[in-house]
Amino acid sequence: MEQRWNELLAIDRYVARSSGILQELDRKILTLLYQPLIGSFAYSLYMTLWSELEQDRLWGEETSHHSLMSIMQMNLHDIYKERLKLEGIGLLKTYVDDEKEVRTYIYELQTPLKPDDFFQDGILNIYLYNRVGNSKYQQLRRFFSDIQIEKNMKEVTRSFTEIFESVHPSEMVSRASNETVENLILNNSYEYMTSNKLSTLELKEEVFDFTLLFSGLSEAIIPQKSITKAVKETIVKLSHLYGIDAIEMKNILMNAIESDDSINIEQLRKAARDWYQFQYGDHLPTLCDKIQPLKLRTMQEKKERSQEEELIYQLEKISPRQFLKDISDGTEPSAADLKIIEEVMFQQKLEPGVVNVLIYYVMLQTNMKLTRSYVQKIASHWARLKLKTVQEAMELAKKLASEQETKVNNSKKKRAVRKEILPDWLAEENTAGEKEEAKLNNEQFEEEKKKLLERIKNYKNKAQEGQ
Repeated sequence: MEQRWNELLAIDRYVARSSGILQELDRKILTLLYQPLIGSFAYSLYMTLWSELEQDRLWGEETSHHSLMSIMQMNLHDIYKERLKLEGIGLLKTYVDDEKEVRTYIYELQTPLKPDDFFQDGILNIYLYNRVGNSKYQQLRRFFSDIQIEKNMKEVTRSFTEIFESVHPSEMVSRASNETVENLILNNSYEYMTSNKLSTLELKEEVFDFTLLFSGLSEAIIPQKSITKAVKETIVKLSHLYGIDAIEMKNILMNAIESDDSINIEQLRKAARDWYQFQYGDHLPTLCDKIQPLKLRTMQEKKERSQEEELIYQLEKISPRQFLKDISDGTEPSAADLKIIEEVMFQQKLEPGVVNVLIYYVMLQTNMKLTRSYVQKIASHWARLKLKTVQEAMELAKKLASEQETKVNNSKKKRAVRKEILPDWLAEENTAGEKEEAKLNNEQFEEEKKKLLERIKNYKNKAQEGQ
C-alpha cells in the first residue's frame, strides 16, 4: 500500500543512492526529455538527490528530511508528491526501514533511458510530443542524434583472440593454487559500479483484464501460448497508451498473429495505432483520451439502471476529452483545458471516470470554467482520499456541494450562479425555494437531465458517424 504523505516526518532519515554512475548525458536527458513530463519541482528533487552523492560513487551521506526541506524550500507534503512522480515515471525507487524508532529511507536514483530507448519507448515519447509540440520534439530528436558511419565503410577491427593468447590450463591451475577462489569473488554486501541500469516505466498487469481477454480468445485462432511475457508487456503498454479494453484488444491481436501462431509485436503496435486513429482521427493519444478501466466500472453488468446509475454508466464509458466536448455541445476542448486535465491525471493519478465527475463538479462551481488552481486543489484532495470509482466520486461531489450550499446560506452571501441544470447527484440536497438562481423546478430539471444523459449516451455514435 502506498505510503501516505502525512505519515512521513521531518525527523525521518534518508540517504540518496544511485543504481549506476550518473553522467553528463543523463543530466541532459533529464533536463530536456523528462522535465517536460514531470515538471520542474520533481526534476529539482532528482537533481538535489543526485548532488548529495559522492563524486563517481553510488551512495550519499545519511541526513534528515528536514534538511531536504530546507534545501529545496518545500514542505514535506510537496516533496512527497514530487517523489511519487519520480517513482511513477521510473526515475526513483524507494526503500524504508521502519523497524527502528526513527525510520530510514533509501532513495535510489534510476538512470534515465538513453535517447534511442526514450524515443522508441511508445509511451514517454508520445507524451513528450503532446507536451512540447512537433517543432520542439523534432529539435530534441536532432539534439540527441548524430550522423551514422557510412554504410560503404568496411570494419577492420581485430578481435580479442587475434591479438591475445589464451591462458594455458596448467597456468590457470597454478594461479588458482596461489589465489583462493574467494579472493576472486566480490563480497556479497558489495556490488560493482555500473552506468547502464536504465530506468523502466513499470506498468503492472493488473491495469489490464487478461482474464476477460483470454475468455474471449478462440484457442483455434489465437492460442494462449502465443501471449508470451513480451506480448503481455506490450499489451499492457498499448492498453495504457491508447485506452484499449480487453474486448477490443482481442480484435487487434487477430491482426498481429503469424502463420506459426506467434504474435508479431511490431504488427501489434501498428494495429493498435491504426485502431486509435480510426477512433480519434490523426490525433496522437494523451492521458485525456483514457477511459475508466473495466475492473473499476460498477455498472458494467447491471441491465436495469436508475437515472443516477445510468449517469454513472455513461461517465465510466467516456474519456475526459470526450466529456469536455460533449458538455460543450460538440465544441472541441481548448488546448489549455486539456493541459489542465492531463496534468491532473498525470500528477494525481486519478482514474478517467473520477476526472469526469471532477470536471462537471468544478465547472458548476466556477461558472463553467476550468480554473487550474481550483482543479488542482480538488484533484489533490480526491487523490489523497484514493477515489477510484465514479460512484465514490459522485458521493463525495454531492457531499461537497451540500457543504458549499450550507456555507453560502450561513454566510448570507449572494454570488452569481450560472443557471445550469445540476444532475441529481449534485442537486438532490437542494430544497425548493432555496437559491433560485442555482436550480430550476423539477419539470425543467428532469427535462434537462434527460437531454444531458442523451447527449452523453449518443456521443460515441455521433463521433463515429463523423469519422
